[in-house]
Amino acid sequence: MEQIRIINAVQDDAPMIADAIMDAVGEEIVESLAGERSRTVVHDVFERLARLDNSQYSYLNTRIAVTPDGTKAGVCISYDGNRLLELRKSFFAEACKEFGWNMTTEEMDSMPGETCGEEFYLDTLATLPAYRHRGIGKALIEDATLKASRAGLPLGLLVSDNNPQARSLYESMGFRFVGRRPFAGEEMSNLRLKHE
Repeated sequence: MEQIRIINAVQDDAPMIADAIMDAVGEEIVESLAGERSRTVVHDVFERLARLDNSQYSYLNTRIAVTPDGTKAGVCISYDGNRLLELRKSFFAEACKEFGWNMTTEEMDSMPGETCGEEFYLDTLATLPAYRHRGIGKALIEDATLKASRAGLPLGLLVSDNNPQARSLYESMGFRFVGRRPFAGEEMSNLRLKHE
């Protein structure tokens, strides 16, 4: 396996972070967000959110895998689940502005979250297609596990029932099913990895 370095993202990594988010949420959600507009609009929204300090998709919550030749080949966004309500306000503000969502603050705050305070949430994991199956995703998960351990929380994530390959990877690393949680209108499996 290649020697992969994991580094903190910087604001200039925002375009790559936006690519990773779009890859992780999937084509169906991207198209739903875009509606009649171009997917470029969706990318622009996620790029703006990645540049912010107070967004769940912030560069401050992002770690990047770098290959020995210096290629930034993978992205992992993770954060304390206790912070979701605060961090997702930026997303809702962008969605109201760009996608025409009409939500009150009360509606935003009452929406079920994809994570909770019982876990350190692995929000986004994506590897560039040319670098898949080289251990990059696993290295990013191990790095997120260290962040979770420092926070004193198990690492948690959601996986779609339509993604058995990802679920198999997570389970091979020790993640276990703890329940179901909603994400973008779909019930997904919530898996957790206990920290040592």
